[in-house]
Amino acid sequence: MKTAQEILTSTNKFHINFGLKRIKLILAILDNPQRKYKIIHIAGTNGKGSTSKIINDILIEQFKNEEKKVGLYTSPHLFSYNERIKINNENISKYVFNRLINDINNLAIENNLDLTEFELLTTVAFYYFYIKKVDYVILETGLGGTYDATNVIDKTLIDIITTIDYDHTEHLGNTINKIALQKAGIIKENSKVIISKENLGYETVKKVADTKNAKIIEPIKTKVKFENGTNWAIIENKKIKFNLLGSHQAQNLSLALTAIKNLDIKIDEKSRENALEKISWKFRLDYDKQNNVLIDGAHNPSGIKTLVDFLKENFSNQTKTFIFGCLKNKDYKTMLNMLFEIKKQTAKIYFYEFKYKNALKYDELNDDFKKQITKINSLEEIRNIIKNDKNLKIVCGSIYMLGEIFNNQAN
Repeated sequence: MKTAQEILTSTNKFHINFGLKRIKLILAILDNPQRKYKIIHIAGTNGKGSTSKIINDILIEQFKNEEKKVGLYTSPHLFSYNERIKINNENISKYVFNRLINDINNLAIENNLDLTEFELLTTVAFYYFYIKKVDYVILETGLGGTYDATNVIDKTLIDIITTIDYDHTEHLGNTINKIALQKAGIIKENSKVIISKENLGYETVKKVADTKNAKIIEPIKTKVKFENGTNWAIIENKKIKFNLLGSHQAQNLSLALTAIKNLDIKIDEKSRENALEKISWKFRLDYDKQNNVLIDGAHNPSGIKTLVDFLKENFSNQTKTFIFGCLKNKDYKTMLNMLFEIKKQTAKIYFYEFKYKNALKYDELNDDFKKQITKINSLEEIRNIIKNDKNLKIVCGSIYMLGEIFNNQAN
C-alpha cells in the first residue's frame, strides 16, 4: 500500500484540472456523503482560514457538553496533509487518512476516474465527516469557487465571501470582477450570503446572489485592537479578549459572528467569548514574544499589505529582519516592493528558496531585487538568525515555506 503522500504528490495527481464531473461521479459511488450534514461554505482571496476557524471554535465551545461534532476542511497544510481535515479540532489520524486516500483512490481507478490531488482530498474529507457522523461542516474552498471541488455540494446553511483581491489570476482572471464571479460561484439557490459592502467584489457577488434569489446579509461591525500586550475585540460596544492579532481580523470576525447569528441554533454569549479568547490559528500573525519572532503566512499582495500595516501600527519602533519566500506564480514583485517601503525600519531582507516544486528561485529575481535582498541557503542559517538576531524577526510568505522552516514545532 502506498502512503497518502506518495499518491497525492504523484505527477498524475498534483495538478489543477477544473471541473466538477469527476468528483460528482466518485461521490455518487460513495452515496453522496456530502449531503448528510449541514454545511457553511466559505470562498475568498484572504481570510478564509481565520473566518472558518472562528466559526469552528465557537460551535465546538457551544457543543462541548453535547454529543454534536464539528468538521473543518481547510487548505493548504503546514506540516502534513491530514491537518486539512479536523473534527472538533482534532486532525484525522494519519492511519485513517492513509487508509481512506488509498481506498478512495483505488475506487476512482476502478471506475476510470482520474482525480486530482484536491479532488481526492475533498472526497476523503466528505466521506470521513459522514462516517464520523458530523453535524456541522465548515468548508473552505481551495481555489476560486465555481469549479472548486468543494462546490459539488448542492445545499448550504450559509455562503460566506471573504476579502476578494488579486491572486491566482492565471486561473481566476485578471480583474476583480472576473475573480469575484468565480468566488460567487459557491452561492446556492435561496441561500444566505454574507459579504461586506466594502468588499471589492461586492457588486459582482450581489448580482449573482440576485439571480439565485439568495439573501445578502451585511456583517455586523467589529473592531480589533492590540493594547499593552493584549488583543481585544470590540463587538457591539463590548470589549472582549480575542486571540487573533491584527486589525484586519475585524473583517473575518464580523463575517464569522454574522454567520453564527444566522445559523439554525442559538449560540450563548459565554460560549462565543470563551472561544474567541482561546482561539489560535498557527502562523497567521503568530507572535512569539519570548524570541521576538512574528510568523505570518502572507503569500499575496493583500496579505503582505495586512502584515505591513500591522507592523506599522504595533512595531514601528523596532528594527526588523525579514525572511521571505513565495511560490513563483505569486506577484512577488509587488510583495517585495511593499517590504522595501519600510526599509528605513529594516536591517535586512533575506530570501529563502524552500524545497517545493513551484517555489520561486533567487535566480529568477531581477538584478534590482537581488541588490536589496540576501539569499539564505539553509534551514540552519534561518534558525541561527531567529536565535541570534536581536531585531524583530519576521518570517513571512508561503505556507509551504513556513511548514518547512518550523516543521520541528508541529503540534
